[in-house]
Amino acid sequence: MGRLPALLIFLFIVLTILSGLHYYLWLRLIRDPHWPPPWGFVATVILVLAALSIPATLLLSRVSPSLVRLMSWPTFVWLGLMFLLVVLLAGTDLFRFVLAIVWRLIDGAPFNPERRATFARWLAGSALAAASGLGILSMRSALGAVAVRRIEIPLRRLGSAQDGMTIAQLTDLHIGPTIGKYDLADIVNRTNALAPDLVAITGDLVDGSVAELREAIAPLGDLKAKYGIYFVTGNHEYFSGAAAWVNELSRLGIRVLRNERVDIGVGETALHLAGTDDRSAARFSKDNEGHGEDLEKALGGRDRNRALVLLAHQPRTVIDASRYGVDLQLSGHTHGGQIWPFGTLVRLQQQFLAGLGQHGETLIYVSRGTGYWGPPMRLFAPAEITQIVLRCAKA
Repeated sequence: MGRLPALLIFLFIVLTILSGLHYYLWLRLIRDPHWPPPWGFVATVILVLAALSIPATLLLSRVSPSLVRLMSWPTFVWLGLMFLLVVLLAGTDLFRFVLAIVWRLIDGAPFNPERRATFARWLAGSALAAASGLGILSMRSALGAVAVRRIEIPLRRLGSAQDGMTIAQLTDLHIGPTIGKYDLADIVNRTNALAPDLVAITGDLVDGSVAELREAIAPLGDLKAKYGIYFVTGNHEYFSGAAAWVNELSRLGIRVLRNERVDIGVGETALHLAGTDDRSAARFSKDNEGHGEDLEKALGGRDRNRALVLLAHQPRTVIDASRYGVDLQLSGHTHGGQIWPFGTLVRLQQQFLAGLGQHGETLIYVSRGTGYWGPPMRLFAPAEITQIVLRCAKA
């Protein structure tokens, strides 16, 4: 199947799902409560316009980058609120179902129409109020200063000379329509203040082309670390022209690890640092020839007496990487779910959602991400700059 038919099928599925979700919101927020005229009509028009803003923003992104930046804020905020409303209203549906059964057992008769409409208005108003409150809370979390999360990780093969080595991990910044140059500059300053030994950027850095975002990404050139700045591609780089971004980041002095490894430190106990292309890269090989995850190339033939840290955007890479004796994998991709309870769905595709985990003998740390994607919201999944301190594991 060619890329155009596949894209059209994908868009059809996405638009069908969005249409269904908006219809569900119309049923629960507008039809069931039977709002008096003209409020039902006004609310319907607003909901239709909100629904149309999503495909309109997607189309404008191909025509006018400056205009899409203006439209992105209300559109993405609505996407986040829509998700919260759907979750909350689904909860009220469960509540209504249980209450209807209890009412039948006690009273023996269903609600009359007037009582049913009053109850529906109460539920709709409660859902709107709760979604608004959670939306404000999640926007404050996403748009506030990014906190530093410090974690010490013991590695059994780490040489004593590397004990205490620090890695600053940045991931999933998603520089683009709603995250720009000044946001990135603040993150760079916070990272430099940690005086890390090395900086690892584990993918999904951008949402846009080099031509659109060259100036926004420029603060990355100010990152400082004793052993350098390293980057691996995420799936979003392949939506934005990965080959061009590899060249641009190299120009900024950032080492892009494409299925390769380097030694960090000196001597026989130097740490191996490896990095792979994103797992999804092979699907875009027509436009990015030679891209694709290759663990054998990155990890094969290494000295197994040395500790090895692997940078791989998607956590599920650890399933294959553990067979190569990787000590620690650093990943992102999941955003920690970003907006609760979306993490439940993420777990269906990724075994590890956030924090420190283990597969076989390989440890894995999954960052919740340093930026956000889509809605400028984070609910119970705050962003982080991760300060990883490597320690020699005690025998």
